[in-house]
Amino acid sequence: MLKVCHFKKGTEICNYSYSNTILGVRLNRLRLIVCLEESLYIHNIRNMEVLHTIRDTPPNPRGLCCLASKDENCCFLAYPGSSTIGDVQIFDASNLGAVTMIPAHDSPLAAMAFDTDGTKLATASEKGTVIRVFAIPTGDKIFELRRGMKRCVNMYSLSFSPDGQLLSSSSNTETVHVFKLEAQGAERPPEPNQGWMGYFGKAIMNAATYLPSQVADVVNQGRSYAVVRHPFAGVRNICIIANLQKTPRLLVASADGYLYIYAIDPSEGGGDCTLLKQHKLEKIGGVGASPGSEIPPEHPPSSSPISYAAVVRQPEKSTAESLGSDRGADNESPPPPQRPEV
Repeated sequence: MLKVCHFKKGTEICNYSYSNTILGVRLNRLRLIVCLEESLYIHNIRNMEVLHTIRDTPPNPRGLCCLASKDENCCFLAYPGSSTIGDVQIFDASNLGAVTMIPAHDSPLAAMAFDTDGTKLATASEKGTVIRVFAIPTGDKIFELRRGMKRCVNMYSLSFSPDGQLLSSSSNTETVHVFKLEAQGAERPPEPNQGWMGYFGKAIMNAATYLPSQVADVVNQGRSYAVVRHPFAGVRNICIIANLQKTPRLLVASADGYLYIYAIDPSEGGGDCTLLKQHKLEKIGGVGASPGSEIPPEHPPSSSPISYAAVVRQPEKSTAESLGSDRGADNESPPPPQRPEV
């Protein structure tokens, strides 16, 4: 069952039941999308009326779909067009019609994300070694990025920065990659002298013109501009790039209840991102808190029932205060992320 609630009043607006398990929900100011394994429901966000149902879609057990969120002129929905290969179906959720099918990968899709403007779509397959970026609505490939050489990685998330110039990716490995999306032929700042390895790399790039197309494609794939190296692997996580006090930050939230905030500066040379803050996301009222953890004084334990709005709002103050002060932490050298023993 899907429930839609009023955030400030803490009241339920409506609820809907569907024929199968809800695997994903996406919304913007115009549409609300409910994803089932073999169908998609498109609601009008103003009155929650079902405008259109996309039935008999390829099996989608992950509930994989994404929705562009800028405005009604760019309200595109993306979902897998096949369960055996990495085709992406682009659907116009505003005018309720199919736009194009993008043959993105040879393997089934594992992650997708639109940029803020809805003009670019990033995709990754179950193989997880290559990330591709396509222009929307044409479906033309504009970037091809190599995440790594490891096989059989599970891609967890993709996310563009607000300005669309950076793209982050996370997987079941210990590394989060950040790519800089630079147009081909764009001028790059001069690189420092890198010795024989630098000359060797330039020689390979120059020779790519004379290599077979498949080899040249691999040579020309973009590499990550910055990375985060966790001391752990295999924990499901999602990453986003957000502007905090007008400064780009990489946020990584893991399934075991930790939030990490890293510094990332597009004006510099990238490299390893610096950890600024690490938060343990506790349950309200101390339920589920780990031993020795402190409960903020503004959230004391209470036996009285808490409304939906209060539950959503309560962590907001302390989180905002923590994030608001992260500029002062730029000059600190925090220890690497460590999990407290429970």
